[in-house]
Amino acid sequence: MEQLTHSAYWPFVVLLLSIIMVVILITRLRFHPFVALIISAIFVGLISPTLPIVTGQNPLITAVELPMTEFGIMAGKIAWVIALAAVIGTAMMESGAAEQIVNWLLKSLGEKQAAIALIISGFILSIPVFFDTVFFLLIPLGITLALKTGKDYVLYVVAIGGGAAITHSLVPPTPGPLIMAETLSIELGTAILGGLAAGIVPALAVLMVAKWLNKRLKIPVRVAKQHVTSVKNAPSLGLSVLPVIVPLLMISFASVIKVITGDLPAWVAFQGNKNIAMSAGAIIALILWTKTQKLGLKDLWNAVAKPLEVAGIIILITSAGGAYGAMIKHSGIGDAIGLATEGFNVHYIVLAWLIAAVMKIAQGSGTVAMITAAAIMAALIGTEAQLPYHPIYILLSIGFGSLFISWMNDSGFWVVTRMSGFTEKEGLQVWTFLLAIIALVGLFQLLLFSWIFPLV
Repeated sequence: MEQLTHSAYWPFVVLLLSIIMVVILITRLRFHPFVALIISAIFVGLISPTLPIVTGQNPLITAVELPMTEFGIMAGKIAWVIALAAVIGTAMMESGAAEQIVNWLLKSLGEKQAAIALIISGFILSIPVFFDTVFFLLIPLGITLALKTGKDYVLYVVAIGGGAAITHSLVPPTPGPLIMAETLSIELGTAILGGLAAGIVPALAVLMVAKWLNKRLKIPVRVAKQHVTSVKNAPSLGLSVLPVIVPLLMISFASVIKVITGDLPAWVAFQGNKNIAMSAGAIIALILWTKTQKLGLKDLWNAVAKPLEVAGIIILITSAGGAYGAMIKHSGIGDAIGLATEGFNVHYIVLAWLIAAVMKIAQGSGTVAMITAAAIMAALIGTEAQLPYHPIYILLSIGFGSLFISWMNDSGFWVVTRMSGFTEKEGLQVWTFLLAIIALVGLFQLLLFSWIFPLV
């Protein structure tokens, strides 16, 4: 047995067994993802003979303590940013800022181009706001437009969901992309700019798929007309976009300056730090919320408690995923993959996409798929002298792979089908098909762009 566990290929067994454990715990035994990921991280430690040696500590204790340490490290990197993103998202909705952005787009583009307006709305709002919340916010507009025109309901649903799904999977500070950037050691500004750029072509594909599905499927509005709540005293459009634009500009500015000059002045690095930039966005969002709704400080902080509670669950899950991913790296999977693929021309962009896609299909959570795939690829890339392209392409490939085949084990599938009034079959025809197309279009464009613009 000892000879087997010390084999160069044993990490593959560790990876396979741990993935099976994650899938069974989450999908069959209905464990909370946080608990399932922590248990799986410990399990990896218990069956991995290559863990770091801690002087004076029993290896079994190390197998338990190391995942907790990794959990704390990941939480320290992402907790504040995720909490602030939740606050910004809630403040934008409660202050009417999100509504202003959507209404301006609809008014500017007109009813005939409502699908484009909804794609852009979902694309923008899903950067600071979690996907489920964006869909809850926009679907009443889709229902209202469909009832008003008597047609195009599928067009509006696909536009809303597709636009939001893209940035949810590609652009920090959404939890999945954020933790991928940390795991792959990619600057946040680079991850943001890369995610936004890579989302343009898939967004165009969403519009094409939306129109095609709308002609092919005649699905009526079955849910009751949902009243689109209008927030009184909403801020102007210019103020409404500030909570999103300011932190993105601050972070991106630092990345651009570093690329151009090769150096980063202290003040630029400070203002471009993700914690400082997100704090600035949160302050602006809270001021807008306070001013427009005339909230006292006590009422404001009581209201802020709710998004922080939601963020707390997200932080626990993503940090536990980070611990699981770190333990996979400690298992030696990078060296094992490198050894197994030695002599083969394996394209890492395709490999990253496949790992994320398989994880998504198996257990349903795109975030878990991103975390696992990022950890595996980080371990693998670490064994290579140099990639022929920037590692941002690996991050983006994982993001697209994590969208592939959203079906009954994905909470997002049920959010879209239930809120839209679709049957399960219609959900598969519309939502599952849409995300598969986005994932494949994203992969093909990355293969092309990494060849034309390697960025190294």
